[in-house]
Amino acid sequence: MNSTIEVISERRSIRAFEPKPIPRETIQKIIDAGNQAPFTSITRSQPWRFVVVGDPKFKKKLVQATLPSWKKSMDAMKETHPDIFNMGMDLYNALDEPKDVIYYDAPAIVFVIGPSNSTVSCALACENMLIAAKSLGLGSCYVGFGSLIKGDKEIVKALELKEDEAIFGPILLGYPKVGPSEALVKALEGIGPIKKEPSIKWIT
Repeated sequence: MNSTIEVISERRSIRAFEPKPIPRETIQKIIDAGNQAPFTSITRSQPWRFVVVGDPKFKKKLVQATLPSWKKSMDAMKETHPDIFNMGMDLYNALDEPKDVIYYDAPAIVFVIGPSNSTVSCALACENMLIAAKSLGLGSCYVGFGSLIKGDKEIVKALELKEDEAIFGPILLGYPKVGPSEALVKALEGIGPIKKEPSIKWIT
């Protein structure tokens, strides 16, 4: 199989990581791959920028800022989508203390930041990064809840987030965990995607 197609086919969202730091040059390669993504911009240059978080104290603050949104969302699903609620709680209960159900204790968190009207371009950069991470032996995960930090002024200041900017991702990076607990394996299997064959209409 073509190596690029193989990497794309084998890429999965990883939510359990080894507590092992990632060399800065490896993260740089992943960001460089994101920076090569196609884009549409009247400035004729890439609309995105990147902020890499590895500091444990700042990561803890990110969890504290985001967890209330996760819990509120889960509470809302308890009645409307009990299956999703149960999957989420199974994962939460399977995690080690202190529980990080947003960033999963990933060694590196990469915020892809760009103008709010550059959604497509920034999403393409994120996809490039996810594929690059897999090709370099890393696990990755795009976590939408991780973008819900605009209510924390300290975090907004650290990310230098402007009013007209949005967070895409962020993207978690790390080495996939070896030998996770049975409960965690079961919980992760429970939230895994149900992938279908593509729906195609050929007009020839």
